[in-house]
Amino acid sequence: MRWIVLAMLIAAGMLNYVDRQVIAVLKPIIAQDLHWSDADYGHLASLFQLSAALAYLCTGWITDRLGVRWANPVGVAAWSLAAMAHGWARTVVQFSLARVALGATESMGTPTGIKTIAGLFDADRRSTAFGISNGAANLGAIVTPLVIPFVGVAVGWRETFLLVGAAGLIWVAIWLSVIKRSTFAASAPASPASPPALAGYGGMLRDRRTWAIAGAKALSDQVWWLLLFWTPDFFHRVFHLTITEAGVALAVVYSCAAVGSLTAGVVSTRLVRRGLSINTVRKVGMLACALLVTPLPLAVHVQNYWLAVALLGLALAAHQGFSVSLFSTITDIIPRARVGSVTSFGALCGNLAGMALLYLAGESLSAGFGYTPLLLLAAVSYLLALGWLQLLVPRLQLAEPAVWTSAPSLLSPGRPA
Repeated sequence: MRWIVLAMLIAAGMLNYVDRQVIAVLKPIIAQDLHWSDADYGHLASLFQLSAALAYLCTGWITDRLGVRWANPVGVAAWSLAAMAHGWARTVVQFSLARVALGATESMGTPTGIKTIAGLFDADRRSTAFGISNGAANLGAIVTPLVIPFVGVAVGWRETFLLVGAAGLIWVAIWLSVIKRSTFAASAPASPASPPALAGYGGMLRDRRTWAIAGAKALSDQVWWLLLFWTPDFFHRVFHLTITEAGVALAVVYSCAAVGSLTAGVVSTRLVRRGLSINTVRKVGMLACALLVTPLPLAVHVQNYWLAVALLGLALAAHQGFSVSLFSTITDIIPRARVGSVTSFGALCGNLAGMALLYLAGESLSAGFGYTPLLLLAAVSYLLALGWLQLLVPRLQLAEPAVWTSAPSLLSPGRPA
């Protein structure tokens, strides 16, 4: 059942990527229909990020209260309906409202996924689980540019949004069927060692670990959002690729991201099992990934677009590796009862930073500055993120003992939801 649940999480992550990325892949078609400018698209992307950021103020709390049994289907159903709403938009304002709804509802995905994995796997296996989950979820980002352009041309962009939303509702029905014989615990058993100061949001915000995670998420996530929303336009603008030609390039880029996620997860797990401390494994892993992003600005200046694909793929692989280490760090150093809340707060900061960078990208490109300044900022963001984490938490230590080596309590019948 542990692996069935992980498979369902992966499928939900794929749907999450597909729903949010349709707009980026079909941007030329939708922009022509609704008469967008680059600045308009940047505003839409930043609205998505803002709504997600504000929603993170409560989605972590909702996840911790509902428990993973119900938080997962509630989140997927909500964002699937929001995705379908795009198909009924007739004006830019209506489309903007649909983006706000999608951003707010998709914010359920991160805390529910992290909390579910934290309960299913103990410390030495979480990196692998996060690597598999992140890497496989990237299949959504791979499939979207390969399939969605043809679907959009065949049935129209409005119908495409309706189809991807319907797929999410099918997922909800399958989830409810799969888990009806099991009852999920709302959270892990409380540890006697859990600091009482962590009670409530006030205690969480007074904890240096919370701000360490938040700052690292802000500096790293902004790059992911920039590349997720603007890479299709980058290939179209810099190398003049059509949406179908760019689809193949994007699929390769996100395949690299999946490989980076899987590799980081497996390597981290093996190093922890060999006896290295989580402090060494997590931080050295993040440092290696941060260094791999630094050549990213060269993508603007190469002549062959496949070289740009390689540089972007390397950067996204490194991002996913960095993300696996950071997610693992959250579940290592944060007490389980607060994992959802701290994850949401970190994602809130990441989305606010992403919103600012997406808005800046639209304005920068409209003003004719191109992608170079944006990619230069991206190149140093991960080093700054690691520096911030090191400043606030010089040594990572497990918040609670690893008591769930087989995790029967999460899935055994008869426990309260």
